[in-house]
Amino acid sequence: MKAARFARFGGPEVLEIVDLPDPRPGPGQVRIAVRAAGVNPSDWKKRKGLMDAELPQTMGYEAAGVVDELGEGVTDVAVGDRVFGFSTDGSAQAELAVLGYYAPIPPSLDFPGAAALPAAIETATRALDQLGVRSGDTLLISGASGSVGSAAVQFAVVRGARVIGTASPANHDYLRSLGAEPVAYGEGLVERVRAIAPDGVDTALDVAGTGVLPELIELAGGPEHVVTIADFGGAREHGVRFSSGDAGRAVHVIAEIGELIEAGRFSLPVARTFPLAEIAEAHRVSENGHLPGKLVLVVGETR
Repeated sequence: MKAARFARFGGPEVLEIVDLPDPRPGPGQVRIAVRAAGVNPSDWKKRKGLMDAELPQTMGYEAAGVVDELGEGVTDVAVGDRVFGFSTDGSAQAELAVLGYYAPIPPSLDFPGAAALPAAIETATRALDQLGVRSGDTLLISGASGSVGSAAVQFAVVRGARVIGTASPANHDYLRSLGAEPVAYGEGLVERVRAIAPDGVDTALDVAGTGVLPELIELAGGPEHVVTIADFGGAREHGVRFSSGDAGRAVHVIAEIGELIEAGRFSLPVARTFPLAEIAEAHRVSENGHLPGKLVLVVGETR
């Protein structure tokens, strides 16, 4: 099969499409013919050597496609079914991928729309669970217009929370459409939030990693009420919890999201798609940031 890989750290130019052996599913797993695979900031961070030291590396932890082989004991899907989920070995940006956690693609979604979901919805759900967000709370999300941020906004609204979200002014209407109250990020954030929430907020989630943890701590009344998914160094410095999957992932949301989508209570737009062969350009766009929604690599037919 053809797959994206890099054999040295560096810029997007180190990415290549190579031939690798076809993967085989283990017990409880399925193999899919990949139709689309999500692109995440962790991809370019890995490529630059900021996360894992090993070489060479394949990439991609989320994909959507058609089941073409079942692992031992799998009875909940059949060959030919449309599914999406998490790659077990970080090799989803390829023609074939093995999924360890999977669910049927919601009927209203195409393959790119489904491939955009897993990482964003798992990360958002895990962070909200760690913050204990519940009905009646006021939650501040720093970086609310990206894929994880917009997922967190919608899940928090479903839980009955009031959501204040930071974003550039160009994305404020988008945040309002999700049910959040937008504020601009940057200097003066504390004053802008207190203008609409005089007593501060109950909890705060840092998605952007832009050095705002001191402000979030002030607004939320202490570091114990703040979680970051993007600022590991700042978390250690300020005593804030850094959310990672090491303490357990919220993979249950994969099977639950379809009901919210079909009820019109959740959506995650695909900002842009790229053929697998143009993965270097996808990395360039991802690293520049600022797009609402998700970047997706398209490997085959999109429906």
